Amino acid sequence: MRVIVIGGGLAGLTCAARLAEHRELTVIESRDRLGGQILTELSDGFVIERGAEGFVFRSEAVPRLAANQGMPDELIGQSVMRSYGFDGQTLRELAPGEAATFLGFQVPKDDLGKGIRSLRRGMGSLIWALRGNLDGRVRVRTSTAAQRVEPTDDGARVLLPDGRSLDADAVVVATNARGAAALLTDACGAPAAALDSAPTLSSVTVELAFERAAIEHALDGTGFVVALDAQRDGLRACTFTSAKFIDRAPPRKVSVRLFFRPKAEELQGPDALDDDAWCARALAGLRRVIPVRGMPLRSWVSRWPDALPVFNDAHRAAVAALEATLADTPILLAGSAFHGSGIDAAVRSGDQAAQRLLDASG
Repeated sequence: MRVIVIGGGLAGLTCAARLAEHRELTVIESRDRLGGQILTELSDGFVIERGAEGFVFRSEAVPRLAANQGMPDELIGQSVMRSYGFDGQTLRELAPGEAATFLGFQVPKDDLGKGIRSLRRGMGSLIWALRGNLDGRVRVRTSTAAQRVEPTDDGARVLLPDGRSLDADAVVVATNARGAAALLTDACGAPAAALDSAPTLSSVTVELAFERAAIEHALDGTGFVVALDAQRDGLRACTFTSAKFIDRAPPRKVSVRLFFRPKAEELQGPDALDDDAWCARALAGLRRVIPVRGMPLRSWVSRWPDALPVFNDAHRAAVAALEATLADTPILLAGSAFHGSGIDAAVRSGDQAAQRLLDASG
């Protein structure tokens, strides 16, 4: 059975890992790298998460995937559980779950006070392991965009922008929602086109590294969140990275990561902010909350435009309608854009797509 997976993010790679032993497999990724919204940088003793920093504590799917990739001992939990909130005047310790209230969303009761888990060398180490284990068994084509997917009499076809096409018995679309709309609208019509307007949020994160002595705060917590009515310049939260997880900074150094919800014009167009402007905004936001002397040693700015799916009722209905349209075809959807946001959801979705193909082929 020939399978093409479109999208080399975590869901697509999870699906590929499940199928690699049993199927002739090709993974197509439009970017020049794999991993999607997981991107870890290792630099001079710092572990910098430029994308997702971890996964929900209760996850069973992510630890199982890590174990299957030969890295069961890499899982780590938070080193500290205390978190702080800033109301515009005062920084105070929060009760379990109160951080969610500060940011205006709810956390399931079972998750309160448990934090998240990660991997010792960063979440990117899972992508590196997946890629290493797929090498030689799966064709991986990065910097390759798919233009359209359509069912055929005996399977499905992926058309490329240069006019070439790839035939397969099944195709897994593991892109974002708007990417799926572009790929499937010709074949599926309105149910696919509806995903072109899928709601999303953008994010910018700025990681700052300092000498430990430059920050007077004890950094004895996971970080702080900013109350909605006290937020400035889009700053929503800050993670004390080197306190939250072990081995994130070299000795006598610390790192913090500030999270912004940017305006559209701050990401593109004539008013877009460059790295220096984001770093200045991050430093000012940090100094508003805790005492900081001097300038950062280093900084890392990461932009994620329209990257975070919003699961409202309309989006769930649109995904359900498209999957109903695809039900009689060998084309499947996989990923956190369709089946719940977050790392755990991405892994479970990719795994479920693989299982459906395994079950269908016996």
